[in-house]
Amino acid sequence: FSRAAFVEVLDATTKEQLCFLDKVDPHSTIGDIKSLFYKSYPQWYPARQALRLDTRGKSLRDDEILQNLPVGTTATMYFKDLGPQLGWTTVFFAEYIGALLTYLVFFFRVPYIYSHTYALTSSPHPVVTLACVCHTFHYVKRLMETIFVHRFSHGTMPLRTIVKNCAYYWGFSAWLAYYINHPLYTPPSYGELQVKYALFTFAMCEIGNLSIHMSLSNLRTDGFRVRRFPTPTKNPFTWLFFFVSCPNYTYEVGAWLSFTVMTQCLPVAIYTLFGFIQMTIWAKVKHRAYIREFKDYPSVRTAIIPLIL
Repeated sequence: FSRAAFVEVLDATTKEQLCFLDKVDPHSTIGDIKSLFYKSYPQWYPARQALRLDTRGKSLRDDEILQNLPVGTTATMYFKDLGPQLGWTTVFFAEYIGALLTYLVFFFRVPYIYSHTYALTSSPHPVVTLACVCHTFHYVKRLMETIFVHRFSHGTMPLRTIVKNCAYYWGFSAWLAYYINHPLYTPPSYGELQVKYALFTFAMCEIGNLSIHMSLSNLRTDGFRVRRFPTPTKNPFTWLFFFVSCPNYTYEVGAWLSFTVMTQCLPVAIYTLFGFIQMTIWAKVKHRAYIREFKDYPSVRTAIIPLIL
């Protein structure tokens, strides 16, 4: 392996030299180099920095070690400013609180949304109130998980991406809520039976989703230094790990499918479809990463739908 004692950082666009770091420990990580670079340029904190070995190459991970990189005695790196960043906790709070409050605005029929004769009235259909309770529970659960369950690394998200994500969550929440809470909304075709079955499935999926999140959280904090893939526990809701790599997404899709059946509302079905497509993409990436990293990874597992996908 190579030993680099010097690190030259160039602007990825102009190729202009931004700084030259000498006497750099070969065992330094990219994160360490970002911290050294930050001392010279305080406006670019480490989370804003992307360092690459080539102008169009892949950004180096913070945990990559200098001496393991394909460089000579002087390592040339190209810097790109990723723009303002926010932590994952802040991101999730913005997305979830916005979606939660947006829905409630329509449920309480705040004036000027529907005809003035319906301002601050409530729907005569019990399923509308039940849908609001389920939607509120879903996002309150997500907020509680963000505070008490999820373990975040020092990862961040660009501000512009957060704006897009919030527009997605808040926009869809408003669209669903507008139709479900509309004065002309009609209850599901099969009445109370359809609603009850959907509610039961929704509750099971929410419990399952929470169980998986807690299992993943315990995997990261149980004191093991060796990385391991998630496995089923004594909790029956985690047994889905026998068949899929990302059962949290399986349960999430199940919850939204149940909500679709419960409300029998087309915008909810469209939102569920979009969510399923996105979660399938994430699940496949995670599934491939597990297969690459662990030679003994169970071959029976698929990404998100048991035995199929």
